Parts: sequence; C-alpha cells; structure tokens
Amino acid sequence: MTIHFQSRKARLALGFVMGIAFGFLLQKAGVARYEVVVGQLLLKDFTVLKVMLSAVVTGMIGVYALKGLGLARLHPKHGSWGASAIGGLIFGVGFALLGYCPGTLAAAIGQGNLDALAGGLIGIVLGAGVFASLYPGLQVRVLSKGDFGDVTIPQLLKINPWFVIVPLCSAIVAFLLWLEASKL
Repeated sequence: MTIHFQSRKARLALGFVMGIAFGFLLQKAGVARYEVVVGQLLLKDFTVLKVMLSAVVTGMIGVYALKGLGLARLHPKHGSWGASAIGGLIFGVGFALLGYCPGTLAAAIGQGNLDALAGGLIGIVLGAGVFASLYPGLQVRVLSKGDFGDVTIPQLLKINPWFVIVPLCSAIVAFLLWLEASKL
C-alpha cells in the first residue's frame, strides 16, 4: 500500500511512528512475553490470536477506507502456493523454536528481552542468509510453483471489496466475542 504524501521524508516519518506505535501496542497487549506466545502455541492462552485478528480487522477496514478515499493505493505482491508454503514453514519453525514471530520479536527486543535479542535477531540474520543463498534453486524448484499472481480475493471474485470485508470482519468479530465469552 502506498499512502499519498508529498515528500518521501513524510512517508518515512509516518512509517517510523506507526512502527513504534505497533510495537508499543504489542508490548502493552502482552504478546512480547515469551510465556504468552508459548501459551498460544499450546492452545492455552489466546492473547496473540486476539491481538492479531483485531489487527486484521482494523487493517482490512483501514486500508480499504484509505483506498476508497483516494489516500492510498494497493500494491499486492506476486505470490504462489510454493512461496506461501516455504514462507509458512520458515515462519512456523522460527516461531516454534524461539516463541516469537517477527513483530513480537521486535517488541520483545524493545522491552529488553535478551533471548529475543540473542536468539531472535541472530536467527533472523542467519535465516535470511541461508534463504538468500538457497534462493536461486528454490525459485526454480519451489517458489514459482502454483503461481496465483498479484490478485486480491475481491479481484478474483470480481466483486466490490466491501462484499468480502464486511462479512469477513463480522465473522472475525463474532469469533473474537465468542472466544472472549468462553474464556479460552
């Protein structure tokens, strides 16, 4: 997504401020704590799921509202089932080994967690290096398999985006309310 500002510095400043706000909110929600993340993986503490689904609803509505007002343009990334599978595998292994995803890792480093700094930051750098070295072979053999282009779900269905956003956000909010009421 591109937000329309006159200067590159204004866009960078907005990104910086939003990144700090996002990290602050992750930390305040408690998802930068190792035990909360592990509780999610063990299906005992659903704080991470609640925060992430709330972010999905907020982001979905916010992005398309900005787009509708002409303040932003979408730039969907080209994708494939192979790239999604490899990305999910790398993300899942890192998440399971250390107990942080990239967002919670940054928030945990920001609050001073040494395990996040030592294990997470080193893991990200090493993982990126390994991926970069394997990329040429992966691109041909795996990443390009099942290409689905840069299409969004509303574009695929040839419908107004709000016909996807409203029911999906409603279902997510209903699920979050159920989750909260059931005290899971």
